[in-house]
Amino acid sequence: MTAPADILARIDIGQLDPASSIAPQIWRDLGMRIVRCELKPGDRLSETDVSRAYKVSRQPVREAFIKLAQQGLLTVLPQRGTTVARIAYPAVLDARFMREAIEADIVAILVNGATETLISDLELEIAAQRAVDPADAVSFTQLDERFHRRLATAAGKEGAWRLLEGLKAQMDRVRYLSLGRFPMPKLIEQHATLVARIAAGDAAGADAAIRLHLREVLRDLPHVRDANPEFFDMPAGVNPTSVDAPIRGGTTP
Repeated sequence: MTAPADILARIDIGQLDPASSIAPQIWRDLGMRIVRCELKPGDRLSETDVSRAYKVSRQPVREAFIKLAQQGLLTVLPQRGTTVARIAYPAVLDARFMREAIEADIVAILVNGATETLISDLELEIAAQRAVDPADAVSFTQLDERFHRRLATAAGKEGAWRLLEGLKAQMDRVRYLSLGRFPMPKLIEQHATLVARIAAGDAAGADAAIRLHLREVLRDLPHVRDANPEFFDMPAGVNPTSVDAPIRGGTTP
């Protein structure tokens, strides 16, 4: 288990905006570092050391810790300290299931009301993805996130996307662990197929496209778990599997 001072010494703490609420900034920054695996399971964090690193009082750090614990990113044990939590394997499956349910409805809304401007914007997003160096999975991940957020915003579901951001933190940790296995060209083509189905008003095809796309992570999940067992918290004696609704209708992307 790494000491708090050693952990904070190896990461670059950025400047906080004094004009904005401090606790949400610390929550986002620490959460990002956990998701990107800069902070690893078992790493210890203390309110005192973190507040010193960010040059703030302990209260906003405490608030950030509480929210990160609610997301399953930190484990707070009274009298024993705070550590970065392992990835709860069942939580990854549940988050992926909920994300599919929400984004499938987002896509259904867009099929019925997509404008030429939206389709043009989404095609520009895909062009930006194609321009990424195939070895730069981190940049692609950021563009992928922006693409899906754009879908939610266009459907008037910004609130649903913010909810998803909180739910899918464990799923995002898996994505960063799997960067070496990232099927970038395949994911980009899936995005392109989805946009084409939306533009054509093909409700069944768009539904199938988004569901197949969001099930890609299930292919890599067992391999990522086996390659990084120290990152995962597995139920004793159980190997959870994903249970998903069948994909019906539409043209297979």
